[in-house]
Amino acid sequence: MFTVPQLPYAFDALEPYIDKMTMEIHHDKHHGAYVTNLNKALEPHPDLQKKTLEELLAKDCAIVPDNIKTAVRNNAGGAINHTMFWTIMAPHAGGAPTGNISAAINSAFGGFDAFKEKLNTAATGRFGSGWAWLIKSSKGLEVISSANQDSPVMDGNFPIMGLDVWEHAYYLKYQNRRPEYITAWWNVVNWPEIEKRFNSAK
Repeated sequence: MFTVPQLPYAFDALEPYIDKMTMEIHHDKHHGAYVTNLNKALEPHPDLQKKTLEELLAKDCAIVPDNIKTAVRNNAGGAINHTMFWTIMAPHAGGAPTGNISAAINSAFGGFDAFKEKLNTAATGRFGSGWAWLIKSSKGLEVISSANQDSPVMDGNFPIMGLDVWEHAYYLKYQNRRPEYITAWWNVVNWPEIEKRFNSAK
């Protein structure tokens, strides 16, 4: 049975940038629902219950039977995306990256400011619900966006960091002002954790 990992900080730790109530609802209700629905979809398939989220999602959910593929895509995607999302944020964070991830961003995008602008554009321009990502692909580092809870893992890519732009991630505080939420989010970006993810990327 999949479970929701505990937040690595208090619900109010990211204020004033992300409010306590949003974090409570987002973590307990939304992430909780993805895990509950994934476990329910996998009930008739004990062999799949032993797989990791990455294995379930690989190659566009290739190992998953057609009758539960949509449920697994949406809910395993929601589970893996949010598990990453909580860890790449932290209180008293933000600023510019250092270390290997900084060097890689400078090389791929021509500097941190150019990268930030590219991710902001991907996040602002994602129509409806979805995510903006920094991924490691066969081409190197790329900025992409994806719809709904689709994960880069489905296409064989490694998510270095991702920004949730579903309305439930920001609407209580920012209403329809998604660009304002995106700007504020950079103040809680946890670069040491992103550096770890970058260094572990296959």
